[in-house]
Amino acid sequence: MKKYQSGFTLVEIAIVLVIIGLLLGGVLKGQEMIENAKIKNGINDMNGVTAAYNSYIDRFRRLPGDDGNLAALQARGGAWANITAGGNNNGVIAINQAQVFAAGGEAVAFWQALKAAGFISGNPADAGVAALPRNAFNGLTGVGTGVTPTTGVAVLSVCLSQVPGKAARAIDTQFDDGLPDRGNVLATLGANIAPGAAATPAYNDGNLYTICKAM
Repeated sequence: MKKYQSGFTLVEIAIVLVIIGLLLGGVLKGQEMIENAKIKNGINDMNGVTAAYNSYIDRFRRLPGDDGNLAALQARGGAWANITAGGNNNGVIAINQAQVFAAGGEAVAFWQALKAAGFISGNPADAGVAALPRNAFNGLTGVGTGVTPTTGVAVLSVCLSQVPGKAARAIDTQFDDGLPDRGNVLATLGANIAPGAAATPAYNDGNLYTICKAM
């Protein structure tokens, strides 16, 4: 008796290839959805900090982080009793480029004040770098002056660290002109570095950036 070899028919192989294609397409689509969600969260983070900042000024008629000494702020009671930093109430939020992600100057007081006032979520007692909110890209959210183009005035800006190039380009395009070295949005090459530390001529999808937007 002759022994015939068994195997897949062309139709069966075609079906398998179609299934593999559908699975790969689903994975790629899922990754794209995750990336888009992170970009939207990054945009919302920047808008949220700006809204919280303006709401604080509207309620207290003072700048968060610069709003009086520690004892005066703690005397407000409630969540305010847990804060650990205050400002000098001189009308300027003292956070320079090097302090944006290092929690220097009045950075800790800024974030603690917004949390104690209920404008952003988080523990008002968090101090140091822990006081800075995390962003959607597993980096930090910070604020500082002199990190975006100004016209002789130290404009306060909100910054996100560790932003992938593709997402940085999308965020820049959403708010500004999509160019990393000009406009109201500036990007600096590097994951968690002081904004403005290096010139960035163009976005590269393979790099990480610190991106800042004037508030």
